[in-house]
Amino acid sequence: MVNSGNPSFLRILNLAWPIIIANAAVPLLGLVDTAVIGNVGDITDLGAIALGALIFSFVYWSFGFLRMSTTGFVAQAVGASDYLEVRAILGRALLMALLLGILLVCLQLLIQWVAFFLLGGSEEVEAPARAYFTVRIWGAPATLSIFVLMGLLIGMGKSRQLLLFQLFLNGLNILLDIWFAGVLGLGATGIALGTVVAEWMTALLAAYFVLGQLRETCGEGESFWPREKIFDRARILRMLSSNFDIMLRTLLLVFSFAYFTNQSARFGDDVLAANHILLQLISFAAFFLDGFAFVVESEAGKALGGKNRAAFITSVRNSTILAAVTALLLGAGLLLVAELVIAALTDIGEVRLLASALSGLAALYILCSFAAFQLDGIYIGVSFTREMRQASIYSLAVFLLACWLLIEDFGVDGLWWAMIIYVLARAVALLIYFPALLRRFDTRA
Repeated sequence: MVNSGNPSFLRILNLAWPIIIANAAVPLLGLVDTAVIGNVGDITDLGAIALGALIFSFVYWSFGFLRMSTTGFVAQAVGASDYLEVRAILGRALLMALLLGILLVCLQLLIQWVAFFLLGGSEEVEAPARAYFTVRIWGAPATLSIFVLMGLLIGMGKSRQLLLFQLFLNGLNILLDIWFAGVLGLGATGIALGTVVAEWMTALLAAYFVLGQLRETCGEGESFWPREKIFDRARILRMLSSNFDIMLRTLLLVFSFAYFTNQSARFGDDVLAANHILLQLISFAAFFLDGFAFVVESEAGKALGGKNRAAFITSVRNSTILAAVTALLLGAGLLLVAELVIAALTDIGEVRLLASALSGLAALYILCSFAAFQLDGIYIGVSFTREMRQASIYSLAVFLLACWLLIEDFGVDGLWWAMIIYVLARAVALLIYFPALLRRFDTRA
């Protein structure tokens, strides 16, 4: 049995704050890209970046399982002090990331055709958007490898190193975007080129750092990546099964928010715009809640690997209390500053009024969401991915039923109540499997 460290409030906070800052750094890049093109490009370049970035956000979101499954498996291996398996997990996951990345590059014409067929845009915007896509797709192997490397750092509890690499990635990307698009005048293509170069440099630097640290765990005469360990059939099948479950869960989650947006559009452009603003505020709150969820991924996985039930209970309890307090503060903060923030985001009077009127429901959603975030984190850490998949199916069914029952009578308020019911249903559906998870501490060999 290994002691994964005392999961005290202070330890959890020390692990969570770098993740929160790292998460918050991601949208900063999008703002800088917009600012660069907004000042040196034209409206077609701006539209091209928006369209191209949307395509890659959806594509890469679909492969988020590489980060999540790696975190869970690594945390459990660290908890069991099995660093040979940690290295093997990294080898398997990196191999999968590179193969998938190369596959995306090979299928770029098909992906591009499908993406532009579904999303479309004016001819003026589509041309630079295609150029953006053609350049940026070459970063796919690096991006997916970064997912794996970040997953390993989270699983090992190295959140400060995660922050450093995230800052390096975004900082370098910003500088290169300014150089290629601003100084050299390459427009949307320059933005894509800056992103690709930054992704590859970050992937190589992170790999060098991670491999250097893991090399210290090799015993005398022990191979770093034994072929038989990396290509262990049972463990590969387990990884594939876990990845499929997480991918399906992610797609169902994306569908639920897409359905919410689609239903918003049915009420008119003003409601769509108001709900979009509120969703951005919810996304901002998610940066904080994800920080605690990522920490509990690592702590729960280590506790399971070491069969340390007490550490598991303590880490779950303390991180959940901190997440709940954070959600309460975020929700209350939104209520206090909603009108000011909304006014800063739009000057359209009708949209302001609608967003302000609905901000109380958005604040309630944030308050209710922490449980789903925490349980997702716990289940990722212990690789309870089948249960996550099933809970996603059940909660989506509840959400669609709630929409059917509430929207007709209560309009857009009913749509928001359906979203609140949905995030609570996600937590309840996950909680059903919690007793089975506790039993794993008694049966795990």
